[in-house]
Amino acid sequence: MRIKVSRKEHFNAAHRLFNPAWSEEKNKQVFGKCSNPNYHGHNYELIVSVTGEPNPETGYVYDMKILSDLIRDHVTQKFDHKNLNLDTEYFKALNPTAENIAVVIWKILREKIDSSLDVKITLYETERNYVEYPAN
Repeated sequence: MRIKVSRKEHFNAAHRLFNPAWSEEKNKQVFGKCSNPNYHGHNYELIVSVTGEPNPETGYVYDMKILSDLIRDHVTQKFDHKNLNLDTEYFKALNPTAENIAVVIWKILREKIDSSLDVKITLYETERNYVEYPAN
């Protein structure tokens, strides 16, 4: 029996969607107001889901306190109230789209959680726009 458990967190961050190989005009055409040279921010909602077999001794798929601590220590403390383009190494050369942010968070947490468990990231950039990684 496989069960999915999830932890919801949030962080606030600024970013600019921008391809440095393109002109300002092309960036504005493709990314619109999200390419504002002065950046813009979002109140991100993050859901980290872990799927696996419950441990027969504890009944847990994954200890939610440990999951909460992992998210805090390795994601929210690094991203919250930051300019993702300027203040994090992850996005120095990677466009901080919601898709890329979700993949980066997944990679960070995937290496911290036992490989027998599946990890999924759901990231809401707005109330109506969200991404999931992996997509299945």
